[in-house]
Amino acid sequence: MNIPFVQLRELTLDNVEDRYQWSLDTEVTKHLVVPDQYPPFTREDTRRWIEACISRENGYEQRAIVTKEGIHIGWVDLKNFDNTNKNAELGIAIGNKEYWGKGYGMAALYSMLQIGFSEFKLEKVWLRVDEDNLQARKSYERAGFVCEGIMRNDRLRQGKFIHRYRYSMLKEEYQSLFNSL
Repeated sequence: MNIPFVQLRELTLDNVEDRYQWSLDTEVTKHLVVPDQYPPFTREDTRRWIEACISRENGYEQRAIVTKEGIHIGWVDLKNFDNTNKNAELGIAIGNKEYWGKGYGMAALYSMLQIGFSEFKLEKVWLRVDEDNLQARKSYERAGFVCEGIMRNDRLRQGKFIHRYRYSMLKEEYQSLFNSL
């Protein structure tokens, strides 16, 4: 498995312009829930969101994805923490389309799993993916995620309900995966 190097770093206000530009690209945002929940973001909306992530007042553990050359290409987060059952939801987006399909998302995913299982002592990390996002579903399966099932009519997107799949990875599966590399 040849995975490029990425760094996950804390968000800064320097990330506002990149995030704002990505939010305007419907190809980038199609599978993100945000576009259907809110009107189009302004730069100020984006700045407030990043400030909330930096302060962690929104419950997100969100990090910027940065290449070894220092280029900010996306974000990854853990959210919806269930401290009783030791699980959280993972979200990821590569906003810079020049880096799509090159393994950067996979690298960021594995780095965030490491944070979830080591720093937050999670037992399970889960995610939801739109039924028509076949590329993401294949990527998650290649990464070692297991499909737990389908959540019917789980998301309202552009006026229509769509199904989403729920995938997860257990801590022991993550450890086994990395012990075999």
